[in-house]
Amino acid sequence: MTRTVSDFLTSAALNRRGALGLVLAMAAAGVLPRAGRAEELPEGGIVTPEGVKLGAAEPFADGMVEALARAMAEQPYAPPTEISPEWKGLTYDQIREIWFDGKHALYGATDSPVRAEMFVAGLYQHFPVEIFAVARGEARAILFDYDLFVRTDRFPELPETGTGFSGFRLTGEIETRGTFQEYAVFQGATYFRAVAKGQQYGLSARGFALNTAAPDQPEEFPQFRRFWIEEGKLHDEEAVVWALMDSPSLTGAYRFAIRKGDVTTMDIEAVVFPRVTLTATGLAAGTSMFLFNDMNRIAFDDFREGVHDSDGLLVATGLGDLLWRPLNNPKSVETSWFSDENPRGFGLMQRARDPGSYNDFAAHYERRPSLWVEPKGDWGKGSVVLVEIPADKEIYDNIVAFWRPEAPMEAGSENRFAYRLYWADGAPPVDGEKARVIASRQGDRVFEAGRMFAIDYEAHPALGSDPGALEARVTASAGDVTGTLIHRNEATGGMRVDVTLILPEDKPVELRVELWRGGVTMVGEVWLYRWVA
Repeated sequence: MTRTVSDFLTSAALNRRGALGLVLAMAAAGVLPRAGRAEELPEGGIVTPEGVKLGAAEPFADGMVEALARAMAEQPYAPPTEISPEWKGLTYDQIREIWFDGKHALYGATDSPVRAEMFVAGLYQHFPVEIFAVARGEARAILFDYDLFVRTDRFPELPETGTGFSGFRLTGEIETRGTFQEYAVFQGATYFRAVAKGQQYGLSARGFALNTAAPDQPEEFPQFRRFWIEEGKLHDEEAVVWALMDSPSLTGAYRFAIRKGDVTTMDIEAVVFPRVTLTATGLAAGTSMFLFNDMNRIAFDDFREGVHDSDGLLVATGLGDLLWRPLNNPKSVETSWFSDENPRGFGLMQRARDPGSYNDFAAHYERRPSLWVEPKGDWGKGSVVLVEIPADKEIYDNIVAFWRPEAPMEAGSENRFAYRLYWADGAPPVDGEKARVIASRQGDRVFEAGRMFAIDYEAHPALGSDPGALEARVTASAGDVTGTLIHRNEATGGMRVDVTLILPEDKPVELRVELWRGGVTMVGEVWLYRWVA
C-alpha cells in the first residue's frame, strides 16, 4: 500500500515517535516530506511579514536532516526539476533587474537578529531549492511568490511557475545597530560565502568537492537541495542553517552555526552518505581567484599592481610547521599536494592589505576576506590539495584548495567531519607562531645567469636583528642553487632572503626555503613554490 506524508502527520504519530522518529518512519516507508500548501495546516508559531506565505507545518528536531540524507542515499538518485527555458535564458543584465523586496525578509516581523532574503532561480541557477523557516520545533516551507520580488520595467514578463528560489542571503546588524546588512550567501550547488565587518565578498566555500582536477573522471557538483533557517532569539549571536545535500554519488546533512562580526565564523557539522565508493573527495573546499601580482605581473598588460581575491595558501601541519605557498596563474592546470596527518588548519589567504598593492579604487581587493579552515577532531591522514587553473580575466575563479582524506569513502558508509571557518582580514589563529612571508618576487638576474627569488619575512621577535645569525636552507627538485643571501629589509623591519637558481626549461621545479636561527630553530614559515618555465 502506498503511504504519503499526510499518513504520518497525525498527532498520534507525533506523540508516539517524536519528531526524529517520525522522519525515520517516513524514511523506512520510502516517503520524504515535500513542501505543502499554506492551507493544509494553520501557520502555528512562525511569524512572517505580510505577503509571505508558508506551507504545511512539519516537525523539526536535531537529527531530522541526517535521517533524510540517510534515507535518500538508500534510494536511486532523482535529479531536481530544472527551471523553464525562459528563466534560464535571462541575460546577466536582466537578472539584475529583479531582487527580493527586503520588507518581506524572513523573521523581519520579529525581534530575531536573523533575517533572510531569497534569490530567484534564473540564468546560471537552473535548479530551484526549498527553503524552510524553523521555530519552536516546527518547520514550514516558504512558498515561492513572484510578488516577493521587485522588478524594474526592464525585466521581461515571465511566468512565475517556471522558476523558484535559488538560495538566500542572511542579513544582520554587522556594522550599525538597527541596520541590517548582508553577511552570508548560500546559492548554487553547495557554494556559500561570507564577509566580516568592513569587508567585501571575495572567495567562496563549498560544502563538498568531488572529483576536482581528477584525471580520470569528470567533476561532480553536489547540490544543497533544501535549507532550514532557524529563527534566532533576541540577543542571540549566531544564525543556524541546516542543509540537505544530494548528487548522483552521495547525500549529506550539514549544520551551520554562523557568528558575524570583526571576524565571521561558521561552525560546520556534516555527515556524508556515499551511494558509490568515493576516492577523489574534497572537504572544506575554498574557491578563489588569482590573476596576477608581483610574482607574474609582467604577463599582464594592466594598469593595476595586482588582481586577486587570494594571494597564497597557508597550511598549519600536524607536526607544527607553517607552510606558505604563493599562488600562481599557470599556463596549464597545476595540482599540488601537501601530505599531512591531523592538520591544524589551512586556508586561502589575502595577505596584501595595502590599497597600493592593487591600485584599484573600484574592486577594493584589499577588503576581500581570507578563509581559514580549522578542523575539529582528528582528520587522519590525507593531503591539502591546491588546484591552479589558467585564467585571463578576473571574472573566473581559478583557484581551489581542499582536504582530501587518504582513505576512500566507501559506498553505504557514514562519514562525519566538523570544522570552523574564519572569514577574516588575513590573520588566522596560527599567526604569530613564526615570521610570516609578506611578499614574494622573482626575476632573471641582470649580471649573471640564473633566476632570483626574493622572499620578505615580516618583523618578528624570533628573527632578531642580525641577519648573520640566520640560515636559509634551500632545496629544489631540479636545477642548481647558486647563491643565497639574507639581509635586513629596512623598509619593513624584517628580513629578506634572496635565492638564485639555475632552473631547467623542460620540467617544473618544486622549490622550498626554510629560515633557521642558530641551526636548531625554524623561525619563519616554510616558503614553497612551483616554478614552471
